[in-house]
Amino acid sequence: MYLILDLHAAPGGQGHDLAISDRDPSKPSTWDSRANQEKTIALWRKLAERYANEPWIGGYDIINEPNWGFEDKEDKRGTAEYKNEPLRKLLMEITTAIREVDQQHIIIIEGNGFGNNYRGVLPPWDDNLVLSFHKYGNFNNKASIQQFLNLREQYNIPLWLGESGENSNTWFTEAISLVENEGIGWAWWQMKKMGINNPLEIVQPAGYEKLLAYWSGKGPRPDADSAWKILEQLLDNLKIENNRFHPDVVDAMIRQVQSEHTIPFRNYVLKGKLSIPAVDFDMGRQRFAYYDRDSARYQYTPGVNTIGNKGYTYRNDGVDIKMGKDGPVIFSTEDGEWYSYTIQVEQAGTYNISAMLAADSTGSQISFNDLAPVTVPIKQDNQTRTLLPLGKTSLKKGRFQFKMNVVKGGFELDTIHFEKIN
Repeated sequence: MYLILDLHAAPGGQGHDLAISDRDPSKPSTWDSRANQEKTIALWRKLAERYANEPWIGGYDIINEPNWGFEDKEDKRGTAEYKNEPLRKLLMEITTAIREVDQQHIIIIEGNGFGNNYRGVLPPWDDNLVLSFHKYGNFNNKASIQQFLNLREQYNIPLWLGESGENSNTWFTEAISLVENEGIGWAWWQMKKMGINNPLEIVQPAGYEKLLAYWSGKGPRPDADSAWKILEQLLDNLKIENNRFHPDVVDAMIRQVQSEHTIPFRNYVLKGKLSIPAVDFDMGRQRFAYYDRDSARYQYTPGVNTIGNKGYTYRNDGVDIKMGKDGPVIFSTEDGEWYSYTIQVEQAGTYNISAMLAADSTGSQISFNDLAPVTVPIKQDNQTRTLLPLGKTSLKKGRFQFKMNVVKGGFELDTIHFEKIN
C-alpha cells in the first residue's frame, strides 16, 4: 500500500474555504505573506528530505485545493482566474526545493478552483509531475472530465482523481467506472467520518449536537462535565472497532464497478417462515438491485436538485430510508420504484406473502413480483402499520430472487413476510 502525502492546509491557509485550508481570516493567507510561502517551501523540502528513499511513499501532493482570486479578489472560489501566476510560481518553487533532496518521487499538482482550474498553471516544469483533479456533485459523463483529458494529451502528463466522494453509491460506481475506463487512478474522500457515505461511520455521541450548537454560536454553553463526557465518547467512537461498517459503500466502489450482478445484502434463509427488513434489499447497481427516481446528489449542476437517500440513514444507495420506531424503514416511495431481494429457500411449497407497511395518502399500491397490485391502508398515526397480505406464490428449494414493486407511491415499507401454507 502506497501513501501519498497531501498538504491539506498550507501555512496561512491557501483558500477561502476555511474548513479545508484551516485558515484564520484575521491573519495573512498563504498568498498574502511571503513568509508563509517560504514556510511552505521549507516544509516540503524537509518532508522530501525525510522520505526521499522511502519506496512506499507514492508521491507528494503539494497544495490541496487552492481556491483564491488572484486577479479578481471577489473570485472567492478561484474558478474564474485566467493567469494563476502566484499559484504556478509557488508550485514551481516547492518543486525546486523537493528536487534538491529527492529526485525520485512523483510530485502531484492541483489547480485553482479546488484543484480544477489549470489556466496559466501549465506547461509542466518537471518531468515527473502528475495532474490531480477533484470531482464532486456533477454528472459522471466524459464531458465532465474532458478538460483534464485534453491537458493530458496536450502536455503528456498523467492524471489522477485525487479526491472524490460525498455522494450516493450510484454516483460512486459511475464516477469510478468513468475514470478507470479512461486509465485514471483515484482516491476517495474519505475512509471514515460521521454519516453513511463512507466505508466506516463514526457514530455520533449523544449530546454532540449541543456542542456543535455552542461552537457555532447557536446554543448555550454546556457544563464542563457534560462536554467532557461527550468528547470522551467521541474519542472512543473514533476507534475502528467501534465504527459502523457500510458494506454497500465498499461494494459500490469495487465490485459494482466490475459487475452488474447483484448479491444479497444479508443472508436470509427461508425455513417455513421468514421476516425480512425491507431495507435489506440486494447490493448492486441502480436498476439492477433497486430503482429509485432520485439516486444521487448533483449539487454542483445547476437546476438538478436531487439528494439520494432523503433519510440519510442505514445505507448509501438512492433508496430513501429513515429510522422508524423499531428500526430503519423505506419511505418517500414514488411510482415505479422497486427493490430486489435474494433469499435461500430450504423448504419448497406454497407461501403466503405479506408486508408490514402503511400509506400517507389514499391510492398507494404495492405488488410482489408479478402478482396483482394491492392497495396500502392509510396509517392512523406515526406508530401504526398494517400487515398487508400480498398473495401466494410457489417456491422451489434453492436461491430465490424477488421484487417489491411500488405501483403507486406514498407509503412506508417496514418488513416482508413469508409463511408456508403447504
